[in-house]
Amino acid sequence: MPDVFEELHRRCRAGEAVALATVVATWRSAPQPPGASMLVAADGTVTGSVSGGCVEADLYERARIVLDTGAPELTRYGVSDDAAYAAGLTCGGELDVFVERIDGGDLMELDAVDAARRAGQPVAVATCVAADAGDPPRAVPIDPAGRLGRRLVLTGQRVTGSLGDDRLDAAATADALGLLVAGHSGVLRYGYHGQRRGVGLSLFVAAYATPPRMIVFGAIDFAGAVARIGAFLGYRVTVCDARPVFATARRFPEADEVVVRWPHRYLAAELDAGRVDGRTVVCVLTHDPKFDVPLLALALRHPLAYVGAMGSRRTHDERHKLLREAGLSAEQLARLASPIGLDLGGRTPEETAVSVAAQIVAARWGGTGRPLTALAGPIHQAG
Repeated sequence: MPDVFEELHRRCRAGEAVALATVVATWRSAPQPPGASMLVAADGTVTGSVSGGCVEADLYERARIVLDTGAPELTRYGVSDDAAYAAGLTCGGELDVFVERIDGGDLMELDAVDAARRAGQPVAVATCVAADAGDPPRAVPIDPAGRLGRRLVLTGQRVTGSLGDDRLDAAATADALGLLVAGHSGVLRYGYHGQRRGVGLSLFVAAYATPPRMIVFGAIDFAGAVARIGAFLGYRVTVCDARPVFATARRFPEADEVVVRWPHRYLAAELDAGRVDGRTVVCVLTHDPKFDVPLLALALRHPLAYVGAMGSRRTHDERHKLLREAGLSAEQLARLASPIGLDLGGRTPEETAVSVAAQIVAARWGGTGRPLTALAGPIHQAG
């Protein structure tokens, strides 16, 4: 949805109806994660992708039908499904895709998402993607299909929309906020009145947290390349250096902000303000002990996603010695990626930035950094 939201919102505000296809679950080596989406407009325009081309042709036809009928549907694609294989899912894996019609009647929820995005606030959208007709008690006249496509939009403690039942709304709100805090999207299952028993209704929660942060310490040439590739990977990039002659916005146009401050003092202030979390990556490029040691001593005491430091083997050994003297444990020191990056043999700032980015991605997803030709099994690991 983040890739197509602006087009979705624009068309609905213009009074157009569109079909939105969203990946809600994946298994094995699926090409796109939950939350990937594709929009099909009435004029035939397509925005976004759910599989990188594997199932788009078949999904396009389904979306056109949903756009005409207004009846949402949940479809599973996979190599074990003959129809799906014919549609082109030759890259392996399985995925469930929910296709729904969205029009002016959904504008209130879309406006709430838009407002949160513009304010930089995390937002979760919980949508009913499946309803089991056999689940409600016979005495309760509930139309299962009437629940499909209903949604809640959650921004902080504000809730917009409804899933059709107050108790269900309350249960889904509590659980969806938990997913939002963790930055995860996923499927939740409830009874028709919010019972946590795993049958009845399936809700897909798309959690759109604010972008993770990359903080680059040391306003050197390598920092410019690291900032560029960090922005490319979707991080909100900060470059920080205590030297004002080097730390300028002109030298780092790809950075979201450039800060002139002693590195460890800046990181301490960001930690105290709650602007650094478990998704934050820190790249220390100064290779100067008076900057590095107090900064790394602070960073390694917090559960950040990645902490890397530039320098030679000799610099690394001296840095470790000083950090041990500063009281860091062996476990904390083991979290330090130093010398920074993977062994790609690169020399230039840009090549070095690629090696740093590769190590950050591997740390995030548990990759080995080894050539895929040397490995067996699924290319994309679960997680």
